[in-house]
This record gives sequence, structure tokens and C-alpha cells, in this order.
Amino acid sequence: MSLFRLDASIRVEGSASREIADIVEAEWRAGNPGAPITRQHVGTEPLPSGAWAAAVTGSRLPAEQRTPEQAAATALAAALVDELLDAEALLFAVPLYNFGVSQHVKTWVDLVLTDPRMGPAGGAPLAGKPAVLVTVRGGNYSAGTPREGWDHATGWIRRILEDGWHLDLRVVEREFTLVGVNPALDAFTDLAAELKATAERDALEQGRWLQGDRRAAA
Repeated sequence: MSLFRLDASIRVEGSASREIADIVEAEWRAGNPGAPITRQHVGTEPLPSGAWAAAVTGSRLPAEQRTPEQAAATALAAALVDELLDAEALLFAVPLYNFGVSQHVKTWVDLVLTDPRMGPAGGAPLAGKPAVLVTVRGGNYSAGTPREGWDHATGWIRRILEDGWHLDLRVVEREFTLVGVNPALDAFTDLAAELKATAERDALEQGRWLQGDRRAAA
């Protein structure tokens, strides 16, 4: 079984989303030793911001009529879709930035959606594939907190992955990743530790589920 993994953090060292996703990947790897992994590091190796517009216009033209920019953009979009289609399991590590999804993730999604295979006539080629979304937030956005409803990223990406692409999706969430970094949050040290431990347990379960153990918790 092959794995596609997307990381959207702009950090490598100290990245909370990578840390949780690493747990998922390790559990997947335990059931799939030697299997290939395709990686997209869109946070640290961003896709060209102008590619989406060129891919949109280029996808509406015959190949021979495309400008070099349009040809390159449509080829890039096709390559990104190939990575998703070739994988048998998918892992997305997407932190919350400024209450929304980062420009890097949005650019990647927008490019993928320009490929005809991902459009209405494409036949939902990703439908049913197992996928795990890891999302982390610096503060606490859970129900009953002052910032309930301020997370405008997780709902959006779930709509793309579940409703748009019809993936069989599981989600691992971790709150309060800035505790220990922002002194204003020091009062929440114990709670943050509990939430981290819960997220790590969830990551283990969903990693087992991703590698084929469908008995793991949903």
C-alpha cells in the first residue's frame, strides 16, 4: 500500500502538525514496511502562486493552443493529481494559520481542482480512499471557549476532502500548541499536556486504521 503525505507547516523543526502526522505515518509504516511514500511539503516548498490562473485558462484550451505558462501549469496540476490517484492511502497535516487555511494549501487544492479528472465529469476518482487529516491549533477553539467558531480552516478542508473528493476521512486534532511558547497561555499547561496526549493516542489509532486495521476507532 502506497501513501501520499502533504505537510502544510512552514516549519520543520518544532512543527506540531508534523509531529502528530509522524505518529500516523509510523503506525501506517508498521503495517506496510518498504511501501513507497510520496510527499508534498507545500509549506516549505510552496507551489507557484500564479500557476492556478494559468491552469484554469489553459485547461479550457486544446494543448496546442496553450501558452508555455499554461502548458506548464496544466502539467503541474496533472502531476499533483497523479500523486493522489497513485496512492492507496492519504495523510494531510494542515495547521491553522490566522484562523484559516494557509495560502500554500489553498494553492495546492485550487491547482488539483483544475485537472479534468477532479471535475464534475471526472467520476470522483478518489472516492472511498482512506485518508487522515491532522490539524493543530495554537489556541483552544473547542466548543464553549471564547474562540469557538474562529477556526475557518478545518471545516473548509473537510468539505474538500469529504464532500468534494469523497475520501473516507478520519480527523486528528490538537489544541493549545502555543502553550509553552506564548507566556500568556501558561495557565493552561496541564490542559495542553492532556490535549497533546489525547491527540497522540488518536494519531496511533488512526494510523492503524489507515494501514488497514478498520477496527480502529472512527
